[in-house]
Amino acid sequence: MSAPTRPLGRERSLPLGGTAREAAPVSALPSIRSQLSRALLGWSVVWGLAVAAAIMLAVSLEVDELLDETLQESAEVLAVLLTSSPDAVLAERLRGTGRATPGESGGHFAWQLVGREGLLLRSPRAPAQPLRSTPTPGFTDTSDWRVFGTALGDDGRMLYVAQTMQERREAQIEMGLGSALTALVLGLLGHLRLRARVRHELAPLEALSQRLAHHDPTAPGASLGPAEREELQSVHAAIDDLGHRLARRVAHERAFSAHAAHALRTPLAGIDAQLAVALRESPPAAQPRIKRAREAAARLQRVVAALLALFRSNAELMRRPVDLQALLARLPVEGLAVDVQPGAALDADADLVAAALLNLLDNALRYGAHRVLVSVTEPGTLRIQDDGPGVPAARRRALQQAVDQAADGSGTGLGLRLADLVARAHGGRLVLADVVAGFAVDLSLGQAG
Repeated sequence: MSAPTRPLGRERSLPLGGTAREAAPVSALPSIRSQLSRALLGWSVVWGLAVAAAIMLAVSLEVDELLDETLQESAEVLAVLLTSSPDAVLAERLRGTGRATPGESGGHFAWQLVGREGLLLRSPRAPAQPLRSTPTPGFTDTSDWRVFGTALGDDGRMLYVAQTMQERREAQIEMGLGSALTALVLGLLGHLRLRARVRHELAPLEALSQRLAHHDPTAPGASLGPAEREELQSVHAAIDDLGHRLARRVAHERAFSAHAAHALRTPLAGIDAQLAVALRESPPAAQPRIKRAREAAARLQRVVAALLALFRSNAELMRRPVDLQALLARLPVEGLAVDVQPGAALDADADLVAAALLNLLDNALRYGAHRVLVSVTEPGTLRIQDDGPGVPAARRRALQQAVDQAADGSGTGLGLRLADLVARAHGGRLVLADVVAGFAVDLSLGQAG
């Protein structure tokens, strides 16, 4: 069954619940999820840095305050110890002016006992020179030390307890960085939590797209169902309303097509009857022309029958086991021998399969075929192969592309177009098979659900 050679065209839509085709590639669009994720990441970083800076400042002040309290408490303890020592012991200690007192631990803290005569006593870590040249109570700073001074008695002695600035800076940095890192980690965890929440909140949009991918607005009572979010209620309502309007329009078109096809059957039957009488009563010279007219009328009847099957009012697929031998016995095509694979059967809508076969057999006859083999090559796939001249491989590929892109049927011929619609109504497609001789069409009719 060779195919027609009209220019290629494109299709717009698939009636009868045909399967959706793959969408053409589109340029990358901005993603709501990625934009929100980037915004959340940016704000998380900014917020984390701001919080970290604030925490570092607060911790620095708090550490200063705690270290100052430690200095003051240390000074009070030392003052008690020094003032409670017997005079002889204190004198013995004072005898080694400037000498480090034994048993005092080193480290980053130091203390000095300073009198009017100068340095009286110091810790091993303390400098050899008085920390303050004049009696200075309270907190003061030098380039290397944070100093707290307190008076011992009324004789002018001063006790100075000091901590190195380096130790204070290290403590501030350690505490500040620890707090800042904790804040950053919490900010990161918050970002991950918010990102997961955004993904969760966008899930209804993905669910809606999946519903739409399987939504048939022409089905009776078709509805997307309740919205998962309040913001999607208007979207659901608008889509349902669009579906109802589309269903009404499709129903009107189907009803008109069915009515028009049905209205043509009676006149065509009358034309065929009149042509049969004219063929019998006409002189031999006129009979070939009348015969061709009758053949054309018969082809038109088959097209009308196919249209009636495709656009019947309920438009519902009615699968049942179909015996191809019995089905083709009811579809004689004069001038074409049809062979059927023994035992060939499939599960499909018999009326739609008959409509497809009528048009494909008529195609084969018109394009020079004398014999057609109908077989089932695999479950759910019907092959119609003729012994006609076939088409070149390039032409076959072009026809296949026209069928796959089908919208208005141009370039494929009405026979292939109607057969493709039948296949897609079953959830399959029409494929022009690559065969050695003739022309072959595979109708994939899907599987019964």
